[in-house]
Amino acid sequence: MDRVWIIAARGQWQALVVILCLFKLSSVTGQARYSVPEEQAEGFVVGNIARDLGLDVARLISGKARIITKGSRQYVDLNRDKGTLVIKERIDREELCGKTTPCSFSFEVILENPIQLYRVTVEVIDINDNSPSFPKEEIHLKIVENAASGTRFSLVSADDPDVGINDIQKYVLKPLDNFKLEVQSQPDGGRFIEMVLQTPLDREKEETHTLVLIASDGGEPHRSGTVRIRITVLDANDNAPVCSQPVYKADVKENSPEGTVVTTVSANDADKGHYGEVMYSFPHVAKEAKQLFEVNVKTGEIKVAGKLDFEKSKTYQLNVQASDHGGFTDTCKVIVQIIDENDNVPTIQLMSFSNSIAEDSPPGTTIAVVNVDDEDSDGNGVVKCSINSDVPFKIESSLTGYYAIVTESFLDRESIPEHDITITVSDHGSPPLSSSKNINVKISDVNDSPPRFDKSEYSKTVPENNSPGFSVFTLSASDADWGQNARVSYFLEEKEINGVAVSSLVSINSDSGVIHAVRSLDYEQIKWFEFNVTARDAGSPPLSSVATVRIIIQDQNDNPPQVLYPVQTGGSVVAEMVPRSADVGYLVTKVVAVDVDSGQNAWLSYKLQKATDRALFEVGLQNGEIRTIRQVTDKDAVKQRLTVIVEDNGQPSRSATVIVNVAVADSFPEVLSEFTDFTHDKEYNDNLTFYLVLALAVVSFLFITCLVVIISVKIYRWRQSRIMYHSNLPVIPYYPPRYSDTLGTGTLQHVYNYEVCRTTDSRKSDIKYMQPMSQSLVSVDGAGTDTMQVEKQLSGNCSQMSTLVSDI
Repeated sequence: MDRVWIIAARGQWQALVVILCLFKLSSVTGQARYSVPEEQAEGFVVGNIARDLGLDVARLISGKARIITKGSRQYVDLNRDKGTLVIKERIDREELCGKTTPCSFSFEVILENPIQLYRVTVEVIDINDNSPSFPKEEIHLKIVENAASGTRFSLVSADDPDVGINDIQKYVLKPLDNFKLEVQSQPDGGRFIEMVLQTPLDREKEETHTLVLIASDGGEPHRSGTVRIRITVLDANDNAPVCSQPVYKADVKENSPEGTVVTTVSANDADKGHYGEVMYSFPHVAKEAKQLFEVNVKTGEIKVAGKLDFEKSKTYQLNVQASDHGGFTDTCKVIVQIIDENDNVPTIQLMSFSNSIAEDSPPGTTIAVVNVDDEDSDGNGVVKCSINSDVPFKIESSLTGYYAIVTESFLDRESIPEHDITITVSDHGSPPLSSSKNINVKISDVNDSPPRFDKSEYSKTVPENNSPGFSVFTLSASDADWGQNARVSYFLEEKEINGVAVSSLVSINSDSGVIHAVRSLDYEQIKWFEFNVTARDAGSPPLSSVATVRIIIQDQNDNPPQVLYPVQTGGSVVAEMVPRSADVGYLVTKVVAVDVDSGQNAWLSYKLQKATDRALFEVGLQNGEIRTIRQVTDKDAVKQRLTVIVEDNGQPSRSATVIVNVAVADSFPEVLSEFTDFTHDKEYNDNLTFYLVLALAVVSFLFITCLVVIISVKIYRWRQSRIMYHSNLPVIPYYPPRYSDTLGTGTLQHVYNYEVCRTTDSRKSDIKYMQPMSQSLVSVDGAGTDTMQVEKQLSGNCSQMSTLVSDI
């Protein structure tokens, strides 16, 4: 434990000592003690708590520093911005503590985040603001004239609410002609004042005497109070009352009912008659004691007259005066000891409390600081504080009267979201008294629980040929956390299935977890596939878990049977031969078919749909075997045509038809002659129409193509002739034969051949003389003019021209 003493001068009244004590404790960070004069104005600075405790002003502001007091009144306030303690309300030391010294009050300064507790004690320094005062303004005494010197007369003492040097320091009696003053201190701090007779009184000389008793304090400035004492001198009374014992001691329990007898005092007077009667009174007791006790004037029995409270005062001293009618008195002391009763229930005050704590808080985290107090004393004031054992918290004592409630183990909001803590405090009295206080602590959520699926693997069957967007099923994961930490989103883990991304097959709604088929699934392409779905929460950092989903595609009857044998061809006829000697059950052939579906959708059955002679053949229902059901005869036709239907077992069923040609014959030539017209049978050739249409289309195409070619050639020749006509080649002169020659012979004798090469440029044209060709006839019209026939053969840019020329 470290202790630091700081001395400073404060205020204009006197030097004040400021003592600061810092204690290294567990939950209590330290203590501070200050002194301040009473009656200071509001705003008076008590001390700089931030500097004295080594705190930063920013820490006071961020920690929401505040003052917590036990009572209803708060005398000191905290200025967070400056870190100082200032007077909030006028402090009256006499009102606060009475005669108790030293006078102080305590409060706590609480800071949060983290919780820090500082105890501050402020001692209130008394100032001389009260004057001594007597209960009465005048005291009346009756003294017999023959009273002996040394006779004592008790006087009431003055009262000064101040303490210490400001309390009553001395009494002065004026005048001192017949009496002197003696003052005795009492154990309770009071003073017993007696007036002692020094000079005998003479009633005949002076029947009354007036004295003044002055009580003065030691404060600055001095204050005093006075009381007049009026003495009446009586005739002689021979004997004075005498108390049976000078001091009486009595014990009485606090809270004793009014009328409870405390003790009985007695005194004897040797006189007889009127002067022998003794009367008892409390002429010189404090006002508070006079309200709590009463004495029987005649019997001296002392009883309880008010409510005794051990916590206010533990001891009372009563000065009982026994007096006779002659003015003689005697005083005895009665010391009343108050016995403490367990009459105060322990109190619980919540100094600091966090009603919410994170579930990941480590053990030892403080959630509350409480102050317990019991105004009783000794065992009755010893308290024990505890909490219920069914919570993950424990209570630790940090300072006298202070307890901290801390976490004992790790918390789990998912198991228990909140805890009800019952704080119980009990004393050691008999019977013990106790009180309790309930607080509720809520556990704030931390993202410590990942989403959890009901199962690690899911399997779902989906019929094939589903429509895109088909809802497969809903995947759900639960998160034990709360709020945003429990909001779960779903994601597909990308992978490839048979070379196809899984996202192209299925998708998942990130909010609802509904899995949809992206496209139509085909059982014949993929029988099943697996993928992973991740459930991720929205916490920080996010947590996730993975589930495996297997989609099994259920086969649908969407494929008809396919006939593998006999093979159906369009250009030739395949026939099975059956000899005419075949017996019953003869295996003609077997129809072989398959169905790419599975299960009952692939179970095939065979039926004979149509036959040339139904009484001759049958088809095995399960195996597709075609057998004879009777003996083949010569009357049976050679050509037998069977139509077999192959049907699966699906719902609805699908089928395929196959035509089986059967030849009932013993030799191949016989079969060939009978089956030559099979290809021309329109009824059994399903592809004939197709081939006819195809042939018509081909012929039409060829006709149109030829027509276009012919027209193109014609146009081309016409263009060539036009070019020939407009060319600049030299013209071979033509001399028609003489009329007589023509008439004589009717023919030309020679034929000349020329090879003419022409270009688009006439300057490059050429003509070549060639050997004579065979003679051609030239016809002459009736007008007598010769006609020349020219034959032109075009090849590229060259042409051959034949000209008939007659000899002259």
